[in-house]
Amino acid sequence: MIDKLIMYLQYPFVRYAIIVAVLIALCSSLLGVTLVLKRFSYIGDGLSHVAFGAMAVATVLKLTNNMLLILPVTVLSAVLLLRKGNNAKIKGDAAIAMISVGALAFGYLIMNVFSTSSNLSGDVCSTLFGATSILTLKPKEVILCIVLSVLVVAIFIFFYNKIFAVTFDEDFSKASGVKTNAYNLLIAIVIAVIIVLAMNLVGSLLISALVIFPALSAMRIFRNFKQVTIFSAIISVICALLGLIVSILAETPIGSTIVAVDVVVFGICWVIGKITGGR
Repeated sequence: MIDKLIMYLQYPFVRYAIIVAVLIALCSSLLGVTLVLKRFSYIGDGLSHVAFGAMAVATVLKLTNNMLLILPVTVLSAVLLLRKGNNAKIKGDAAIAMISVGALAFGYLIMNVFSTSSNLSGDVCSTLFGATSILTLKPKEVILCIVLSVLVVAIFIFFYNKIFAVTFDEDFSKASGVKTNAYNLLIAIVIAVIIVLAMNLVGSLLISALVIFPALSAMRIFRNFKQVTIFSAIISVICALLGLIVSILAETPIGSTIVAVDVVVFGICWVIGKITGGR
């Protein structure tokens, strides 16, 4: 098995896939802790469905670069979902559910009505549950992922204190002079970028697992926000790397395999937390 892995690592497309998987896992875990604590765990599913709908439209329009449509639409939806306001008529989970189901339904409808593909069911299934597209990445796509990932990590590190304050007590932060709306907007944009990047890795329906499971696993053991964030990033990277390797060697679906590894690690962390008295 080791010889087989070494043989695969000689191919550039495998190395590209590993780089992208590690970067996406790292970025997802950083914002995952914030989303869990802000009670927005389900937003990953909502935004991934929006991205699916936008991708369907981009496919029908035959755009050479569908990111030009998918990314702006997903960012706009993230801003609308995370916009805080007491006068909002449709709140939190209801808004996420409405946008999620609506975007998924319209996306599938558009693909059925206008698609010219001979394997529509296969295309939809691959988009929802993850495809092998991460194994066909081009150098330009890898560079784009690296640039966006570095930007996301840099933003999180630079604005760490503000994100921490907005996450735990938004009202107090606002009273203290922190521009909470601006930082919520920043979080929304970063989340949208992560969701769009992660679609090629695990698919639309499994993105929430990539965002939430590492954070929940870390919370089983640690109590400190910084410790949870760091351990969540470590868990996420290890699970993505291990899941990708297992998927390549065992020829299993990439997205499902990575999520399965995340679930197993969560169970291990839960047991460790029970033994050590962690949260």
